[in-house]
Amino acid sequence: MPLFQTIQCNENTRILIWEITESFDELRSKVVLKEKTQLRLNGMKSEMHQRAFLSVRMLIQEMGFTDKDLHYDEFGKPYFDCHNYISITHSYHFAAIIISNETVGIDMELQREKIIRIGDKFTDYECKYLQPDFSEEYIKKLTVIWGAKEAIFKIRNEKGISFKDHIQIEPFSLEESQTDASLHFDNLVKDFEVHYKEIQSENSEDKFTLVFAFEK
Repeated sequence: MPLFQTIQCNENTRILIWEITESFDELRSKVVLKEKTQLRLNGMKSEMHQRAFLSVRMLIQEMGFTDKDLHYDEFGKPYFDCHNYISITHSYHFAAIIISNETVGIDMELQREKIIRIGDKFTDYECKYLQPDFSEEYIKKLTVIWGAKEAIFKIRNEKGISFKDHIQIEPFSLEESQTDASLHFDNLVKDFEVHYKEIQSENSEDKFTLVFAFEK
């Protein structure tokens, strides 16, 4: 399948989303991988993970980059040699990247009831405004919170950061598309601008939450 969606966040920031419908062989035939990347691909046990991995390479090609331009630091954070920042996410049959000249992070999550069972593991500050129940709205809000914390963690990527204890998401409404957040860690406070959006394919009833964050 071609590119599923492009989101122009601002003048210098773009999100590309790929719906993974191709087979492994179809995707592999369309990308050129450096040796290090091929070895990493070979070591993946899940074909779905492999297809998502290759879909990310399709996305960076859409942006005019190649696998040779993409690197990972010692903590697994992706980066380019140039001035552009990149963040990567994939969830089930979707993969997405965000590329910007600002520091950014992205996450995409399937909305599902399972998140209710683990909500207390990543929320604390947010309990001040959450209304716990089994409603669809509660599931969506928890998914936004998790996605926001994941996106912020990808930006800072520091050992010891706790989603529950160190990242705070301010009150928000699902009718809106933006909120604020902050990281309180190691005597440092960092503020973030968080955006969120619901994504759904025509081929499935599953709904996903896309979240991306900018460091202020």
